[in-house]
Amino acid sequence: MKKITVLSGAGMSAESGISTFRDAGGLWEGHDIMEVASPQGWRKNPELVTDFYNKRRLQLAEVTPNAGHLALKELEEKCHVQIITQNVDDLHERAGSSNILHLHGELIKMRSTVYENDVYKIGYNAVPYGELCPKGTILRPHIVWFGEAVPAIEEAVEMVSQADFLIIVGTSLEVYPAAGLMHYAPANCITYLIDPNRHEQLNNARIQLIRNTAAKALPSLVKELIL
Repeated sequence: MKKITVLSGAGMSAESGISTFRDAGGLWEGHDIMEVASPQGWRKNPELVTDFYNKRRLQLAEVTPNAGHLALKELEEKCHVQIITQNVDDLHERAGSSNILHLHGELIKMRSTVYENDVYKIGYNAVPYGELCPKGTILRPHIVWFGEAVPAIEEAVEMVSQADFLIIVGTSLEVYPAAGLMHYAPANCITYLIDPNRHEQLNNARIQLIRNTAAKALPSLVKELIL
């Protein structure tokens, strides 16, 4: 059975209607990204940060997986598929994929500000700032912010290192350490880079460039891979 690892980024979910901050001059829904996605922003104005993620959670409840998400579910029916996503939404899960590693956390969860391994699923609900976990500590969004360690990166490296095929889709390859994962692919691994904005010089013997969006490119690629 083919082992396929997928690395997905914000462009994967953009076609479902979820905005990406890097497409708007560094702003995310009108906010400087460091105001709402950094430990400094949280310390400075936790109410603002809490409200920001409450709104993102409510937005998430209104969107649905796109054809790209659904194609990966189809691929899983024929191949061993592992998805590493930089996205904090749950669209891969809602499309039916089952083996998903969230590098940067999950929007529908919150965690203790003291006990970082105490994570609680809250769904698409708004949670006011000051809400306490069962141990009595304030909850914060379960998001890996800029400047924080990425706890799942070693597991992600292991997934990439075992792949026969690597699909990189919807990511700018500018945010590290996620951007460095492709370099852990085995020498015989074929990499597909799906991005409408990539330049042709990225094509080489190991990287096949597909200049299209996730929703348009993945259904065709999946059909090719399951033959």
